[in-house]
Amino acid sequence: MNFSIIIPARYASSRLPAKLLRDVHGKPLIQLTYENAVNSSANRVIIATDDKRIEVVANDFGAITCMTDGHFTSGTLRIAQVLEKLDINDDEIIVNVQGDEPMLDPSVIDQVVNNLASNPMQIATLCEQITDKVQYFDPNCVKVVFNKIGKALYFSRATIPFFREEKDFDLKLCYKHIGVYAYRAVVIKQYLTMNSSSYEKVEKLEQLTALNEGFDIHVAPACASVGYGVDIQRDLDKVRKELG
Repeated sequence: MNFSIIIPARYASSRLPAKLLRDVHGKPLIQLTYENAVNSSANRVIIATDDKRIEVVANDFGAITCMTDGHFTSGTLRIAQVLEKLDINDDEIIVNVQGDEPMLDPSVIDQVVNNLASNPMQIATLCEQITDKVQYFDPNCVKVVFNKIGKALYFSRATIPFFREEKDFDLKLCYKHIGVYAYRAVVIKQYLTMNSSSYEKVEKLEQLTALNEGFDIHVAPACASVGYGVDIQRDLDKVRKELG
């Protein structure tokens, strides 16, 4: 199946400045993400960045890059500009892989594409089961609740589902959202017409605007390991230890 991967790569990061250029055993973080993406079944992989420093580093390790405006508040808006610049067909499947997911197994990328192609929902994404209470209570860990057919009900930094009775606490009901999305190009273009929802503004989660506008998001547990996404220094330390 033909699809393209676009990796939004923003230089600024309030919680871990310049994190995508941080060294992980001789390679910048963004290069690890790129190499995993290239090893999927994608026809092409593009790094979309707003900063010349990332562009230079990415070109040095052989990546195709596309410069985008620096004022964008979300990766989806950055991807939308790439679609305009490259004149990508509305029916093409686009996968948004976050630049700070250096341990994402290539088979997981293929999985989310197949999930989108095999159901009528407009967007597909993935999750993994939360394994400990520390992760469950961590606001940097985005939680997701979905129904029996895989339709997302809500994403939150809060503890969802909330267990009213301590005796009912069950981590088997708790899932962490993984930052990878598949959608057709036309859906991204439609996203450009939406105003950020109040939920997105308070949670800082752009997928909440898609839910608020009535888009259906398919969620499924990932078929392979995704490792650690990098938001803060502690995450980067874990990645270095795991890949050391």
